[in-house]
Amino acid sequence: MSLVLFPECDPSIVYGIFDTLWAAGRDFSDNEDHPVFIPRIVSTSKQAMQLVTGVSIIPQDGINEVNRTDVVFVPNVLVKSAACLRRLDRRLLDWIKAMHGQGAALYSACGGSLVLAEAGLLEGEAATTHWSYAALFKEQYPDVTLHADRLIVQSGDGHSIVCSGGASSWQDLALLLVAKFAGTAEAIRLSKMFLYQWHRDGQLPYASMIQNVNHGDATIERAQQWIAENYDKADVVGDLVRQSGLPKRSFDRRFRTATGYSPLAYIQALRIEEAKQLLETTSTAVEAIGREVGYEDASSFRRLFRRLAGIGPAEYRRKLQPPKMVREFDRVGHPGSSES
Repeated sequence: MSLVLFPECDPSIVYGIFDTLWAAGRDFSDNEDHPVFIPRIVSTSKQAMQLVTGVSIIPQDGINEVNRTDVVFVPNVLVKSAACLRRLDRRLLDWIKAMHGQGAALYSACGGSLVLAEAGLLEGEAATTHWSYAALFKEQYPDVTLHADRLIVQSGDGHSIVCSGGASSWQDLALLLVAKFAGTAEAIRLSKMFLYQWHRDGQLPYASMIQNVNHGDATIERAQQWIAENYDKADVVGDLVRQSGLPKRSFDRRFRTATGYSPLAYIQALRIEEAKQLLETTSTAVEAIGREVGYEDASSFRRLFRRLAGIGPAEYRRKLQPPKMVREFDRVGHPGSSES
C-alpha cells in the first residue's frame, strides 16, 4: 500500500492516514498482531522532502523502486490556482497513472482528487473534493462530474477510484479501506480507538459561500456590495434590477455569468451564511435568526437552511457551535479577542 508524497501535501493528513492504516489488524495488547496493510510513504526519491507547511518527511521508497502496488493513497495537496496544479510533479502523476494501469486501486483525500484529475485519471468519471476547491476543480476539469456536496464518491471500473471531500474526511476514507480489506468490525474498532466519527451529513454543513468578486463586471460588483448590506430586505431582487438600470433578463444573465449564482440563489446563500454565523456564535432562537436574515416564516427558513446546509438549523448549532468552555474565552477576553 503506497501513500504518495508531494511537496504540496500537509503532514497531518499524511501521518494520520499512515497511522490509521498501520494500526489496522494490530491488537495493542499481548495478542498476536495481524496487520492488514503495510503502508509505505512513496515519492520521487528517499531524500527528505520539505512540505508546504515547512515540516520535512523522509519517504520510505522512491517511485523507481515500486513497480507494483495494490493501493495508491493520495493525501491532500494545498493548491491555490491552475498554476499550482501545473507545478505538481509530473513524475509522481505518471507513476500514479502507471500503477492504476497495472490494477492498483486509487484513494484520494480532500484535494487529492485534484491530483488524480491532473493526471488524467478522472475524465468522464465522478469525483468529490474539498468544498473550497470546487470552483477551481470545475474550471480546470469540466469533463469530470463533481459532487462537491458528497463526502465519498466511487468511480472507475469496479469502483477502483474513490475520492473523499473535506479535510478530515480522510478518516472516513481510511475506515472505508479498512472495512473493504478487513471487514466492518475492524473499521468500527479503529473508529473507537482513534475517536473518529463518520461524517454522515456530507460536506454541506461545513461549506461556506465562496463569493466571486473579481469578475470585472462593475455593475454586478456594485450589486454585490449592495446585497451585503441589504440582503434582509423584502424585495431585494427587484431593488437590484431597478438600481442596475438593466432589463431583468440582462441583469440575471450578467449576474449568473459573474458570480455563478442567479440573483435569488445568491441572496439565499448569503442569508444562510449569516444565519450559520449567528447559530455558531449566539444563543438566539432559530425563529429570531430567521427573521433577522429576512424570513418571517420560520418553516420556510428551516426548509431553505436544510436545503443549502444539508441539516436543519438546530442540528447545525449542535454540530458547529463550540463547547461552552471555548466560548468562555471570548467572554472573559484573551489575546486576539475584542475585549483584550
